[in-house]
Amino acid sequence: MLDPIAPSAPTARDAGTVPASASGGAGDFQTFLTMLTTQMQNQNPLEPIEASDFAAQLATFSGVEQQVHTNDLLTRLVGRMGLADLAGWVGREVLSPAPVRFEGELIRLVPPEVDGANRAELVVTDSNGREVGRYTVDPQSTEILFEVPETSTVLEHGAFYGFSMVSYRDEVELAENPVLGYAPVMEARTDSGRTLLVLAGGQIIDSDDVVGLRDPAVAAAG
Repeated sequence: MLDPIAPSAPTARDAGTVPASASGGAGDFQTFLTMLTTQMQNQNPLEPIEASDFAAQLATFSGVEQQVHTNDLLTRLVGRMGLADLAGWVGREVLSPAPVRFEGELIRLVPPEVDGANRAELVVTDSNGREVGRYTVDPQSTEILFEVPETSTVLEHGAFYGFSMVSYRDEVELAENPVLGYAPVMEARTDSGRTLLVLAGGQIIDSDDVVGLRDPAVAAAG
């Protein structure tokens, strides 16, 4: 929004000015009329302001006021579009390196692709980053179906765990990369220009960390 230039003290030929702020709607229009009346009262009787000058001032104010209303409408429209974008996240499942909540059921994980690896280990860490489990997995698999035996007491139900994969070529370690997991989005919000996603269980991640998206209904059917 362009701010109109504030007027100087009224003079006989100061005919092109408008109020310093036109964002107040009717209040600013009343201020403009007051200023215009003051200008008429203080004009030079020998050089009175012409009617065309008054008309020009009124037209200028009207144009600025219309621009303010247009900007307000655009701001509201952008806000509604932003809410529509946020709504698109809610109810979807996002794929990210965020820790996954363990409920005692099978967890589907997406491992990294590491060229040259002929064996790999899935490393499980708790919320403090402490390793609580290590399992042999296929280094060439595109999906890991992680399931802990019922007799195991290593993982606690309802707790969050991080997953990574250490890849080897024979006995040489090639890399350790994060393993991705899906989680449903319960809420989406904006914060300082970023889109934050609240996952089931209360975790909050940045949408920039999301590398995949799916419809839970379609995933369940598959």
